[in-house]
Amino acid sequence: MSDRSRNEFIKEESRYLRGTIADGLRDHVTGAIAEDDTQLTKFHGIYQQDDRDLRGERAKKKLEKAFSFMARVRVPAGVLTAAQWIGLHDIAAERGNGTLRLTTRQTIQLHGLIKSNLRPAIQGIHAALLDTIAACGDVNRNVIASVVPQHPAIHTEITALARAISEHLLPRSRAWHEIFVDGEQVVGGETEDEPILGRTYLPRKFKIAIAVPPQNDTDVFAHDIGLIAIVAQGKVVGYNVVAGGGMGMTHGEPDTFPRTGDVLGFSTPDQVVEVCEKIVTIQRDWGDRSDRKHARLKYTIERVGLERFAAELQARLGISLAPARPYQFARTGDPSGWIESADGQAHHFLFIENGRVLGTMLDGLRAIAERHDGRFILTANQNLVIADVASAQRPVLESLLQQFNLSSPGALRRNAMACVALPTCGLALAESERYLPQLIDALEREAAQYGLGNDEIIIRMTGCPNGCARPYLAEIGLVGTGPGRYNLYLGGAFEGTRLSKLYRQDVGHADMVASLKLLFAAYAGQRRQGERFGDFVIRTGVVRATTAGHRFHADVASAPGV
Repeated sequence: MSDRSRNEFIKEESRYLRGTIADGLRDHVTGAIAEDDTQLTKFHGIYQQDDRDLRGERAKKKLEKAFSFMARVRVPAGVLTAAQWIGLHDIAAERGNGTLRLTTRQTIQLHGLIKSNLRPAIQGIHAALLDTIAACGDVNRNVIASVVPQHPAIHTEITALARAISEHLLPRSRAWHEIFVDGEQVVGGETEDEPILGRTYLPRKFKIAIAVPPQNDTDVFAHDIGLIAIVAQGKVVGYNVVAGGGMGMTHGEPDTFPRTGDVLGFSTPDQVVEVCEKIVTIQRDWGDRSDRKHARLKYTIERVGLERFAAELQARLGISLAPARPYQFARTGDPSGWIESADGQAHHFLFIENGRVLGTMLDGLRAIAERHDGRFILTANQNLVIADVASAQRPVLESLLQQFNLSSPGALRRNAMACVALPTCGLALAESERYLPQLIDALEREAAQYGLGNDEIIIRMTGCPNGCARPYLAEIGLVGTGPGRYNLYLGGAFEGTRLSKLYRQDVGHADMVASLKLLFAAYAGQRRQGERFGDFVIRTGVVRATTAGHRFHADVASAPGV
C-alpha cells in the first residue's frame, strides 16, 4: 500500500476540500467543472452528471455533454419537518428537474441542477435549515435509523443518536459554507484541522446504520458500522456494535465482494458515539489508500482479521465492549398504511416506487405538507412516512391521500426497490429505476398465477455491481452487467441477515421472468409453513447459502433442487 491512489493526492492538495470549485462555478463557458473538482464536490454532497441518453446526439453535433449536478441532502434518521419538505419541493421545481428522489440512505436527491442553478439550490437547502455536507465522498455519510414512530420514546432516542453521530463525524472544513452559501473565503480565524477524519479524510466512503429489532429496515449488516438497539421495558439500554459490512464489488474481480458485518459486542448509550469515532479512526489509519476497490472497512477487517481489529478498538477506547446481547430480526421491508402509537397519534407509511416523487404524487405530498403539523420521515426502503398525525387531522390527510390516489400496491411491488442508474449515473451498465416497474408487472402476473399475489418477497435491482439498493441481501437480487442484461442472485434472508448467491449470469428480461416463474411454481407447491422464498431456494438446493462475504463467489453452480 505504498503507492497512493490519485484521489489521495487530490484530497491532500485540496486545501480542505476547496480545490478550484468556486472558480469553476463562475466559468460560464462550460456546464462542467474541473475533473479533480468533481471528486471534491462529492464531499459537499454534489455529483456532476450528464444525461447519457443525449450523449450520442450531442456528440454528433459537436456539443459538450448535457452536464448537470445532483445534490444529496444530509438528513440524519430521515426526519424532516413538513416545511422542509415544501422547501425541497420548491427547489426541485424551480432549480431541478421537478422530481424528488428518496434514497436508501434516508435522504433526498435533487437531480437536474445545471451549473448556474447549483449555488442558488444549495442556498435554498441552507435556508430550509438543511445542508448537503458529507452526503457523498470519503467521509461518514448520512446516518440512517429504523423508522419506528409508533414507539415514540425509542424513535426519539435513535433519531437523536443518528444526529449526534452525524454531527460528531462531520468534516470540520468550512469549505461548503464558503463556496456555496457565503460565496467567499473567511480570512483569518483558527487554523483548520480535521482531528477525526485527517487531512486526507477517509480512504473511502463510510456508512453507519441503526436498527431496532425486530425491524431491520436499515439492513444493519450492510454498513461499515451497524448499531442494533437493545430495548428493555420500552427503553434503549444499549447497542450491539456491528462492523465491516458493505455491498459494493466489481464484476469479474473475485477479490471484491459484498460482506455482512460482524458483531463485536455491546455498548452502552453513553459510549456509542465514541465507539463509532474509534472505528472510524482505525479505518482512517489502516484502510487501503492505494486501491480504492479495496478501501472499504470490510476489506480492512478481512486483511487484518477480526481479532486484531477488535483488539485495536479496545486499545483506542481504553475499555472492552461487553458481550453482545440477544436480539431477533423479523423483516427488512416497511409496513404499509396506517400504524397507531400509544400516544394517540397515527403514522402513514406511503409506498413510493423506487423513491421517485413526481407528477401527481409530488403535488399530493405538497398539499399534505401544507396541512400537516407533524414530521415527514424518509425510510431506508425509499418510502415516506407521514408521521405524528393527530386524530382530528387524520380525516383531512386521508382525504388528500385518496384525492391524489396515493395508495399502496401489491406485496411484490411494495417490497421492491432500485437504484437510479441510467440516464444520469456514470457507473450504470444497465437500466434499474426505469426498468424495474416493467419487470414487477411481469412477475406480479406470474406470482398471481401460483397464488403468491399477497406474498412478500424482497426484490432489489441495481444498474451496476456497486450495490446501492443492497441487492446482495435480497431474496431476489438483479445486478446490471450490460444493456438489458443482469446477473440474477437468490437466497438472501427476508430479515436481512444473509447474503445471496449467483443463480443465473447475464440474463435478459425473458429468461429472467422464465427462471423466476419456475421458482415461483416450485415455491407455491413445496414450501413449508411460514417458509420465506430466500430460505426455500436454499433448502431445496437451488443455490447454496453464502456463509461469509469472502465465500460470496464460491459454490455458485446451481444444484438440482426444483
